[in-house]
Amino acid sequence: MAMSHSHQVRFIRGCARPEHFPPEGLAEVVFVGRSNVGKSSLINAILGIKGLARVSRTPGKTQQINFFEVDRRFIIADLPGYGFAQVPETVRRGWGSLVETYLSSRRTIRLVLFLLDLRRMPSPLDLQLRRWLERRPLPVRFVLTKADKVSSNQRKVQARKIGESLGVSWEDLTFFSATTKEGTRELWAILRNALDNPPPSCLNSASR
Repeated sequence: MAMSHSHQVRFIRGCARPEHFPPEGLAEVVFVGRSNVGKSSLINAILGIKGLARVSRTPGKTQQINFFEVDRRFIIADLPGYGFAQVPETVRRGWGSLVETYLSSRRTIRLVLFLLDLRRMPSPLDLQLRRWLERRPLPVRFVLTKADKVSSNQRKVQARKIGESLGVSWEDLTFFSATTKEGTRELWAILRNALDNPPPSCLNSASR
């Protein structure tokens, strides 16, 4: 699963209701973050396929989970973005129900990549999701997107602040830029490790 070759990616389906989730099978890597955090751009960049995950001009408009099979080895679950002010309250409630059902019930999840904008402190919704994930046996790694927008001498300062708000060391945060492709190699290393070395909680749940 090296980053140097062209990845074989197949769109499985988009699901707005839990009963439409595809059958559990391959290991799943989950991408989650605010509507404007650059999630689609990151997925497109690390897979090297332009336009695979749609970059919406109206953040928050698409409220479904998109599933992609990668190299016939694992599945990317692209969760709908959250926190966009113009989304109706009914849609926001639907997001919470859909995502909570997925994260709580899916036994094939191996990793959650939690995306945050390096330029901004985590929002109340970010912190709420962080606390919710802490109570689940799901491995979580934090990725700071739009790293090219922050000067090198300000990165560590900002990353330390973000890490403190999340309760993690800034050294455990991964910088990423869809523009420069910085962080692509590091993300693939994280993905490989999660897929090759699933934690005991994942193994136990998969055997139930």
